[in-house]
Amino acid sequence: MVLRLNIDQIELATRDWICKVQIVEMGRPRESLDKKCTFQNLILEDEEECQINAVMYADEIEQYADKLKLINTYLISTARVKVSPASYDKPIYKFYWILDKEIVIEHIKPSNEVEKPLPPPTKLNITTFDHIPHLMVDSAAEIDILAIVLRCGPQKYAGRSHHKCREITLCDNQKNQFLLTLWEDFEEIEGHEIASKMATEADLLIILGRSIRISTYQGLSLQTRYNSTIRVNPNYPQAVALINWAKENKTMLLSCASEKTSTSSSVAPMIVTPAGQQVISIAEISSAPFMGVFYVEAEMAILDEFQDFCVLECSGCKQKKRTKDRKDFKCPKCNRKTTLVPRCSFQIDLIDGTATTTTSISAELGEKLLCMTAENIFDITCTKRQSLSLNHVHEMLSNKVFQIQLRKSSWASSNTTHATLSVLSYMEKEHTPQSTTDRNSKKIKPLEIREVEVMATTTAAGSSNATLKFEPPTPT
Repeated sequence: MVLRLNIDQIELATRDWICKVQIVEMGRPRESLDKKCTFQNLILEDEEECQINAVMYADEIEQYADKLKLINTYLISTARVKVSPASYDKPIYKFYWILDKEIVIEHIKPSNEVEKPLPPPTKLNITTFDHIPHLMVDSAAEIDILAIVLRCGPQKYAGRSHHKCREITLCDNQKNQFLLTLWEDFEEIEGHEIASKMATEADLLIILGRSIRISTYQGLSLQTRYNSTIRVNPNYPQAVALINWAKENKTMLLSCASEKTSTSSSVAPMIVTPAGQQVISIAEISSAPFMGVFYVEAEMAILDEFQDFCVLECSGCKQKKRTKDRKDFKCPKCNRKTTLVPRCSFQIDLIDGTATTTTSISAELGEKLLCMTAENIFDITCTKRQSLSLNHVHEMLSNKVFQIQLRKSSWASSNTTHATLSVLSYMEKEHTPQSTTDRNSKKIKPLEIREVEVMATTTAAGSSNATLKFEPPTPT
């Protein structure tokens, strides 16, 4: 006897079952990282809105290509049930299904009088924009987003490996903005679709992005990953409500679109501070028991004028090196011959009425503060062996208070855990502070910030070398 079951009733040992599901998401076919197979991921949802991942491999992808369609309802029987490996990043359910040639799939058409199709899906696990900064402690965090598209940049090539990408500016209904980079085939397909529709349609677009990566390299932004999906104007009730809100507020949204969100790969995407975030004192950061993102208002000063203001890093994997020699070498991480390139990186002191602390600032944020490029800094400090002239920086920072977004993280060495702070963004506060601190005054003990934090290194997100969120094991 065949049992009619829902997803949460089907276990590893369940036999002779049938389940009514709707395909609520379909990824594009992908090649596994070991190049041994091609696979395609799906998300299925049953009548109780319970969801599960499903996967098809090479032969099945071709066999079911014309049969399995997004937002269609099917009766699926006796799929192979597997345990979601612990290495998968936050699977949506403890099991996943393999759709092979031995299963039976029956398409339920709208004209079917006995078995009705499931209604359009409504279940979304959306991360709001104001919550994104607090997820940065998890460098592998992947989220689902629903947002309005304000701008769509042109196609371009980023990095020495010339990965294709396109940057779009997103906004929520609280006017918080983030930059989303579409990499490789996402740029070619969804990026082209977004650009075309924005050029021809009067209304703003809404996108639903699944498995989107939070990037902290050179600023806080969003990126597609190898396993992401992007859908334009999806037919979810939440999306329809956001579309209607965007129509009513289009003029306001376009007028407040942030000019600080970069559309150039040579400039880091600036963080747009979410509204309503609590500003705390520097002294409170040291006592905070958790890692994460904090907002402070403080003066900035460079008290150590004799530090190194740049480092050399591998042009491929961005691993920092201690040498000052820029000759070619074989990187053990990239496993190829590469060159070292300079990256601006130094320490800056933050001062408020409660304490002073030392933080790291790097890449384009540091170059902006020094008004120099990393190449110029390296040429002065390493090639010519001269000290940087910082008089213009001291003058620029004098008598000013900045709104600063900091990331507090930790690293361990010799059984000791150290806390580090790094600047993610800064913006001058409009009013002038009542009192300032002399940059040569005695420095208060820092909050155990002992080393410049090494930024997380990634390959171009969304390229074929990126890490999968859900890659099923290669079948034997």
